[in-house]
Amino acid sequence: MTDGLLLPQGAGRRLQTMTLKAGAERSAIWSTFEADVPPGFDVGAHWHGHAEEVFFVLDGELDLLAFHPKSAPTGDWRGWEADDGTAVFRGGPGSFMHVPAGCPHAFFNPGTETAKMLFLVSPSGHEVYLQELTDLLRSGGAPDPAEIAALRERHDIHQLTPLTNHPVPHQH
Repeated sequence: MTDGLLLPQGAGRRLQTMTLKAGAERSAIWSTFEADVPPGFDVGAHWHGHAEEVFFVLDGELDLLAFHPKSAPTGDWRGWEADDGTAVFRGGPGSFMHVPAGCPHAFFNPGTETAKMLFLVSPSGHEVYLQELTDLLRSGGAPDPAEIAALRERHDIHQLTPLTNHPVPHQH
């Protein structure tokens, strides 16, 4: 018999701007993270061939994408639209996004404060990608784009637009 896991607020393993709450060491089915999304952070539109993801906004606002664009995916994904007219959604606390395998998706923090979200990915193991990316970024100097592309390919991450950190002007 296996016991469950109880964690106090803030507990878990920190990986970049995420805190791993439970992953492959606890479940073969999913990994879950609490993510801090700084102002101007754009994960970039991407898709996974096998993974499904769930995002739940806890605090702040995020621009959310979870659809196939009606035209070739280029430029700023925040202007994309689906064939049925679906557009990027600005979600606040309590907003939910489910991303099935193969679906382009992204999130961006348009605000001036850090947003928080709960992020669940199935199958488990996304923490391995995040640790490898952290190690690559810590190796000193500017990261080699070819190494990052190879890392993403190994982990079934197909990037459509770049991951960036846009400056967000302060609003008064």
